[in-house]
Amino acid sequence: MFPIYASLTNKPSPKRAFAQGIVALTLLLVLSGCTGTRYLASRTTRENALEARLALMGRSGPRVSARTWAALKRFGLAEVDSVGTVPSLDAIRTAIDQSDDPELIYSLSELAYVEGKRAERRKDTAAALNFYGISLTNSYDFLFADDLRSERNYYDPQFRGACDLYNESLQDTLRLLCAENRMRPDHTYTIRTADRVFTVRTAMRGGWDPNEFDRYDFVSDYSIQTLRNRHTTYGLGVPLIGVRKPLDPDDPREKYYAEGLSYPVTALMRCSPQSGHRRMGRSPECVLEFFDPLQANQVQLASHWVPLETDVTTPLAFFLDSPEFRQRNRATEGLLDPNGTQNRRGLYMIEPYDPERIPVVMVHGLWSSPLTWMDMFNDLRSYPEVRSRYQFWFYLYPSGQPFWLSATQLRRDLAEMRDTIDRQRNHAMLDQMVLVGHSMGGLVSRMQTIESGDDFWRIVSNEPPEKLRGPEEDRTRLVSTLFFQPNTSIRRVVTIGTPHRGSRFANDYTRWLARKLIRLPQMAVNTTQTLARENPGLFHESHLLTCSTAIDSLDPNSPIFQVMLRAKPAPGVTYHNIYGELEQKRLFNTVKVRGDGVVDVDSARVEGVASELRVNAEHTLIHTTDKAILEVRRILLEHLEEVDRRYRTAGHQVSMR
Repeated sequence: MFPIYASLTNKPSPKRAFAQGIVALTLLLVLSGCTGTRYLASRTTRENALEARLALMGRSGPRVSARTWAALKRFGLAEVDSVGTVPSLDAIRTAIDQSDDPELIYSLSELAYVEGKRAERRKDTAAALNFYGISLTNSYDFLFADDLRSERNYYDPQFRGACDLYNESLQDTLRLLCAENRMRPDHTYTIRTADRVFTVRTAMRGGWDPNEFDRYDFVSDYSIQTLRNRHTTYGLGVPLIGVRKPLDPDDPREKYYAEGLSYPVTALMRCSPQSGHRRMGRSPECVLEFFDPLQANQVQLASHWVPLETDVTTPLAFFLDSPEFRQRNRATEGLLDPNGTQNRRGLYMIEPYDPERIPVVMVHGLWSSPLTWMDMFNDLRSYPEVRSRYQFWFYLYPSGQPFWLSATQLRRDLAEMRDTIDRQRNHAMLDQMVLVGHSMGGLVSRMQTIESGDDFWRIVSNEPPEKLRGPEEDRTRLVSTLFFQPNTSIRRVVTIGTPHRGSRFANDYTRWLARKLIRLPQMAVNTTQTLARENPGLFHESHLLTCSTAIDSLDPNSPIFQVMLRAKPAPGVTYHNIYGELEQKRLFNTVKVRGDGVVDVDSARVEGVASELRVNAEHTLIHTTDKAILEVRRILLEHLEEVDRRYRTAGHQVSMR
């Protein structure tokens, strides 16, 4: 929903309300139909940490830094008045063999990188690979060689400079290998240049299959456009975007992975540190490793624990910008044509499934889609303590249908997923699930944890369901909607901006217009209409079965809200609530609006919750605020403490990452 709905909560005159309803829904059709939002932009030149230092884009560049030039002059390797003259690499190697000075090792690495850039400009790929290889191995020595341990100064800016040389020379090497299609995990490559022979083995270090990626793109080629924050860490390695391909189209688990999905990957080259004259070696052996930064943010290199250079946001934006995702993310279509969008309904993962991590299922609201969660997801995943113990799933459903029908479908979809990925019920973390629902999605989520008894049935009929006549399949479908048991795998529910008692947005005029615009699932309409005809007098609220849209279902006068509020929750389920209450600044004071513009405070607040937080935000923005995101993080960490405590008490081994 959008802030324009705020005017509908002030009880205008009937004529004015009608006009506002028409304007609001018409504008929303236009606004929600826009698909021009971009999450990523291509850079004209790639991001490079060495650009300013080595004048990579300057007219006189690329050239070595002033410090390197001073070091070369100090060792008699460059004339004072010949700034443009570059000494030979062999001359520097000879000087290193005699003194083993770290300044010279750094200078050799930097000079080789500059020469690699010049070779690339000449289109001499073999020479460029040779120079980048020299820069890579010597910067690695500068950082890790044992014989330099006593001289290594971690506080010297040159140390970070060596990290940048390592990262950028590795990246340029990978770019050339990608161009030649020589960057495949679990393969060994021999790279021959005029100066050296490199043997490179490749290996996967994440939870992926070696054949899971169709291709790799480089994070440094893109800039973030729409997501609020870009989450990175600094260290060694090259952040990549691994574009996933289906492993086995016949595997039923594949339907939970969106087409065009991309993962964050960090590539790292592990070399054998050399010392002394061995730096003159001509055949270094290296291992190119691909790490999952969501599972590991540091790695052991040459007895050192080294942080990885990572970017978990750009690969997410890359996926959100893909044509495959844009085709699925049609919020307006999901509202207006629930029947036509049923084939896209379901649970989706955007990370590899991990049986040791707790699922957090995020459920969007009316006129929305999983896209609404991306800022919260991006921020939550940036915390190592969250991403190491949780995996995030997203539920996509046609939001134009009544929320209780969506709740029934989610109930079935969760059960089907469990049967697909854990038929033997061996994955204990699946029984610690957390649901997070925004707006109407909060109602869909809460209905997963309550026991219906016959309360929901009695909303539509005073007769027992055994008296219902009609085709067995139709009767079963209707009864399953109104009689249900809680999902005992769900341990915690977070509702955000949820109309627990309905919304006054669902007035006579918006409901009338919605019925004109929204095409309900034809099968559901036909089924309930047939049952209503074949059972005259059995139903006293048959309109709830035959003509309700999502907006109808949010009517504050609907008896379903009172039934939900007094329904019995499953044992051991904890509820949390976040609601919006806008503050309007006036000349002399600040006035609170009784709600978020769509949901009144009286409807947004609910009893029986472990915590409740007020946020000064509009309805559509509550779950994107820092305050709400930090509250969800707090709830998830609280849940971890409870899970770990329960497992320790039960005598089980808790997997701690």
